[in-house]
Amino acid sequence: MPELIEWLADGTPYSPRFGDRYRSELGGLAQSREVFLRGCGMPEAWAHQPQWRILETGFGLGLNFLVTWQAWKADPARPRLLHFVSTEAFPASAADMLRAAAAHPELMPLAQQLLAQCWGLLPGLHRLVFEEGRVLLTLCIGDTKAVLREQQFEADAVYLDGFSPAKNPDIWDLHTLKAVARCCRRGTRIASWTIARAVLDGLAQCGFVVHKTPGLPPKRDNLQGQFDPRWEPRKAVTFSSVNPTNCVVIGGGLAGAAAAASLARRGWQVEVLDSHAAPAGGASGLPAGVLVPHVSPDDSLLSRLTRCGVRATWQQAEALLEPGSDWQACGVLERRLDGSAGLAADWPEAGRDWSDIANAAQLAQAGLDDGAGPACWHHRAGWIKPARLVQALLAQPGIHWRGGTPAAGLQRNLETGHWTVFDAQDHSLARAAVVVLAAGPASRLLVDGGLPLQAIRGQLSWGLHEDLPDTAIFPPGVVNGSGSFIPAVPTAHGLAWLAGASFQRDQHSTEIRPGDQAANLQRLQALLPATAQALAPVFENGAARAWAGVRCASPDRLPLVGAVDALAQPGLWLSTAMGSRGLSFAVLSGELLAATLHGEPLPVEQRLAQALSPSRFPR
Repeated sequence: MPELIEWLADGTPYSPRFGDRYRSELGGLAQSREVFLRGCGMPEAWAHQPQWRILETGFGLGLNFLVTWQAWKADPARPRLLHFVSTEAFPASAADMLRAAAAHPELMPLAQQLLAQCWGLLPGLHRLVFEEGRVLLTLCIGDTKAVLREQQFEADAVYLDGFSPAKNPDIWDLHTLKAVARCCRRGTRIASWTIARAVLDGLAQCGFVVHKTPGLPPKRDNLQGQFDPRWEPRKAVTFSSVNPTNCVVIGGGLAGAAAAASLARRGWQVEVLDSHAAPAGGASGLPAGVLVPHVSPDDSLLSRLTRCGVRATWQQAEALLEPGSDWQACGVLERRLDGSAGLAADWPEAGRDWSDIANAAQLAQAGLDDGAGPACWHHRAGWIKPARLVQALLAQPGIHWRGGTPAAGLQRNLETGHWTVFDAQDHSLARAAVVVLAAGPASRLLVDGGLPLQAIRGQLSWGLHEDLPDTAIFPPGVVNGSGSFIPAVPTAHGLAWLAGASFQRDQHSTEIRPGDQAANLQRLQALLPATAQALAPVFENGAARAWAGVRCASPDRLPLVGAVDALAQPGLWLSTAMGSRGLSFAVLSGELLAATLHGEPLPVEQRLAQALSPSRFPR
């Protein structure tokens, strides 16, 4: 449940949990601007920087973020990328955040954009994206000490906020301040409204040099300072200061396009090489695919990863694609044909923004009765044409496409550190400081020692509505479980249905196989018996069409994202092995790669990022 907030007679939000106000008596706007923004030297401090990273303890009603975002928009010398990382143990409802912002009409356009993305805030990290990917808010839901252990970055400024130390001592204790200090570099600015002695002593013990400054009435003093310990801090990770230059991405499917777009947004000039003449010439040329999170009773690592990935893809689809023709946020009915419930019995309220137990009406719309077994309804799900997403990602500034250019080899110049990409005749194709391999199964041929990649052949069956006597047997939206069924996708040939797909390991052929068509019909019979019965004649008379492609998977069915070998092969990166979940993983993987390369706040928890690291498979 969202945090309970009471509103006092003067319009001030109040927390019954902590017995304290959310903002000062003068109002939140003045506190946000004077105490935090200007208390950390902004906007002057961030002028002309490539990136600026702010850490906040206590997101509350989001006012500090909105004020900082507003200042960024208004500043012609703003940094190219603004990262705002905020922790919150008890997130407020969207309605309360909107009510808080309504007192400041100039913030309302930003507040409405924020609230449009504040859904499904389960414990963990949530990356929200604004300003075409140039303002990134990472909401860390949970105890500040715990969630900061899942991040590795260096903040340029810290907003030390939260309810009064007397009311909520945990967010001000020494362990929390140590967690904050681990996210600071020497010179990181810090600001707060509190000057409680325990906080001052804790900050000094953690390496901060602080002083009192005149406060906003009725407060006499505020706190400002910087991280400047007398000792040399021991860092678990050494953060790079990569300057965007030129980069080569090998592979023009979903993984390559997403990586290219993430790097281009950070100022890189990206050359995308692909063996096909046009983007999405391989597995990403699937006519349409299903975007849906994985669920499990224990909310497994895969479930958490796919939620992060679906959110990332959803954001790009909303920003870049045309609803109804390129994608459709129609929801997805998932039949649990193994008999499991899918969701935990104590599935929290915030999770119901994502997924819920399917009700009788949703089952009936798909032609299923109460005896069909357990099923889930996924609200944030639907279908997407992968090729349209690839094209939209590659159309962003800073990306240059080169089709019909198969890469056959790589060589690094030890003097310059640059990589050269060669074709099969040893002709140089491109040269760059950073190369990203996103070429599916072919990626393993470009790495010394190989990669644990497996080719997965998939064949999809499809047909046109106009070839059917009646489409009333179709469900209103996407259904998956044993394969999937998409009832209506507009194509150049007319409205189409899609069913499938097969899953065949270590096969590279894209030749259409009649046996796979029969297997797709068999899957459909298990998934949607009435629909399968109506489509059976179409399959049997050979009128059902087909598409086949070769996907790429790792042994544990998770992507490979990160440096191939930072010591032996610096500058060589991977974003591949999306398996059958390219729509769920590719955009997230591109952002994770770019964030890791730049030492930025990660879009997922550290443990999830480690689960995708190529180092999990020693070569």
